[in-house]
Amino acid sequence: MTTDAVPGAGSPGEVFRVFLKLGLTSFGGPIAHLGYFRDELVVRRRWIDEAGYAELVALCQFLPGPASSQVGFCLGLRRGGGLAGGLAAWLGFTMPSALALVALALGLAALAGPETQGALHGLKLVAVAVVAQALWGMARTLTPDRARAGIALAALALVTLAGGALGQVAAIAGGAAAGLWLCRVEAATAPAAARPVVSHPAAIAALAGFAALFLVPALWPGQGPALFGAFYQAGALVFGGGHVVLPLLKAGVVAPGWVTDEGFLAGYGLAQAMPGPLFTVAAYLGAIAPPAGLAGAAIALAGIFLPGLLLVYGALPFWDGLRRRGPAQAAMRGANAAVVGLLGAAFFDPVWTSAVLGPADFLLAAAGFLLLTVWSAPPWIVVMLLAAAGLARGLA
Repeated sequence: MTTDAVPGAGSPGEVFRVFLKLGLTSFGGPIAHLGYFRDELVVRRRWIDEAGYAELVALCQFLPGPASSQVGFCLGLRRGGGLAGGLAAWLGFTMPSALALVALALGLAALAGPETQGALHGLKLVAVAVVAQALWGMARTLTPDRARAGIALAALALVTLAGGALGQVAAIAGGAAAGLWLCRVEAATAPAAARPVVSHPAAIAALAGFAALFLVPALWPGQGPALFGAFYQAGALVFGGGHVVLPLLKAGVVAPGWVTDEGFLAGYGLAQAMPGPLFTVAAYLGAIAPPAGLAGAAIALAGIFLPGLLLVYGALPFWDGLRRRGPAQAAMRGANAAVVGLLGAAFFDPVWTSAVLGPADFLLAAAGFLLLTVWSAPPWIVVMLLAAAGLARGLA
């Protein structure tokens, strides 16, 4: 497969504008975000091809941190010609929900009532449509034969039955192992689409920084460094991202008495209403934990996102060298097929089970899917229509 884009073909400004739109419209959690990214950046803009995109998803699933934010960061690195592009992607995707949550924490707005709950349920149905579209498109491209379809099915079964981040990592590792046996390739030329713009010295510095930042609370006593350390540890130790980080965050901010149980649950509930990464709940918690306000929100956001971004930045050039070898390409074909299985498992739970609660929900989700696949409607149109439908049902 080929692509009409090359590393550095865009600019940080272009990357920021595209990811700002995604940050304003990407509802539904990390799996849905990957669907939005695929539709906007693989299908529409062709910044990367399907196989290269799946490779980035597989790499980010292996690493701790917010997988969708890491994928977006990598795409920004490549399109924007380096670190400035990666940071532009992160900023555009993260800031809309982070700023909204800080405003909510400071008491500038509130969400309550049946109409709001209806609109939020409509956004969950958007996630059903978006993930179904991504699953359909990726399955056709990445599982074109019986061997890879079988790998995808095995990965789906493993993740569905085992669950958790460990099951996800095991499924990708098993897919890679099966690919070595079932998906051998003749050529040893990797597609240029996923080639990162990161030097080995920069990667090593990032990995060293990842390790060194664990020492911040010990080297600089005080509430600010302690808050940074709590969020940094949560971001560094969680696999799978999204909801998986919540127990670690609760232990980090509720146990020491910085945030009450009620405040923590309020932040979690409000984060569900926001587009973009769920990790931005850190902005809400940081704004109500000492030192509080904008300073606390900035410390918490930096703490929770830095470890995942440093890790993926440090891993990219080594990953790039490995993936050009023939056996590695065979393993990646199997891993890519396993990613399809992971997406299928996530489509069932939590996307489908939390959103489709009756016949009306099924019809709305099906309408959204058809709008995306048959009529090629932009995702933000589907977001608006299904949110409005949910709002109308909430008012009824």
